[in-house]
Amino acid sequence: MAARARSVARDPERRRAALTRQRAAERPRPRPRPRRELAPHPDSPVVELRNVSRTYGSEPPVRALRGVDLVVQRGDAIAIVGPSGSGKSTLLNIVGCLDRPTGGRCLIDGTDVASLDEDELAALRGRLLGFVFQTFNLLAHRTVIENVMLSEVYRGGDRTGRRERALEALERVGVAERADFLPGKLSGGQQQRVAIARALTGAPSLLLCDEPTGNLDSANTESMLELFEELVAGGMTMLLITHDDSVAARMPRRTTIVDGRLTEHA
Repeated sequence: MAARARSVARDPERRRAALTRQRAAERPRPRPRPRRELAPHPDSPVVELRNVSRTYGSEPPVRALRGVDLVVQRGDAIAIVGPSGSGKSTLLNIVGCLDRPTGGRCLIDGTDVASLDEDELAALRGRLLGFVFQTFNLLAHRTVIENVMLSEVYRGGDRTGRRERALEALERVGVAERADFLPGKLSGGQQQRVAIARALTGAPSLLLCDEPTGNLDSANTESMLELFEELVAGGMTMLLITHDDSVAARMPRRTTIVDGRLTEHA
């Protein structure tokens, strides 16, 4: 130990490194930032976008969203229709707190997402938002009910009654009798219903659907749209991204996005 100390004393670089480590150890550690409670605000819109833009820093820059304004009230069901490259997925990512705007403001249940750090954004996603994608994203080696229960595991929900809540969600979408099946034993429409049940656990304020009928045949698409209509009639707030006008026509509100600009239809 003494020999090592003498070696450090003779070597200026090692002496500076040792001094830096000592100062770092003595420096008071910052207190952890208190976690804010991100509960829903019943008097606020579920989503409020004010002049939102998103530009990607390529060369030349890509302006994916341009001055988007959108208000989603509780109980609204809105379709956003647009071709590939129109900006609809970018819009969904911003509303889903998976990306941040480069201009404007995005408020989710009254909370400005610009004020949140990454941990708080993750907490907001877990508590307030449910996601349904074109691909079902079910774990093949887990049963249907286990896939739905995992949603609460990832959010850190209460273990007590977890299976019962998952079964209730499956009953809500009409596939409770398949609870103990593996996903590979289900049709595409049934797998998408399981994915919707997973999104509904935790009673999200908003259901975000990204091309949810894109992998379904016409019969299963019709069945899925009927399920969405039932959820909307029950008070669910929904934002649905699609390129299919016939799917969009089933939503009470319809918007179109082209070249990053959003237009609402009367």
